Amino acid sequence: MVLKPGTVTIDCADPRALAAFWTEAAGYRVAADYGAFVLLEPDDGSGLSMGLQQVPEPRVGKNRVHVDFRADDREVEIRRLLGLGATVLDEQEVPGLRWTVLADPEGNEFCVAG
Repeated sequence: MVLKPGTVTIDCADPRALAAFWTEAAGYRVAADYGAFVLLEPDDGSGLSMGLQQVPEPRVGKNRVHVDFRADDREVEIRRLLGLGATVLDEQEVPGLRWTVLADPEGNEFCVAG
């Protein structure tokens, strides 16, 4: 048996509100809305689905799992994401790779490399 990734689920307070951010940010569409769980799928049909799952407790501390995205023009993409409500948390670099750590409107961390 081989496991294959299908969906990355993000815990959040308001799945519908966060869906508005992620559909614009990542080019996803709402595939199913169950109120407390919203399933997002890539517009182009490629890549992982994202689940937004309502939980009662706020996020505390750093995410233990996060999504890394790639962009052809990282600086342009960061400006676009900031306009959608993301915030920059950190900038990182290792030989041959630079990335920006961001938070979505609920504080969930994700990275954009380029």
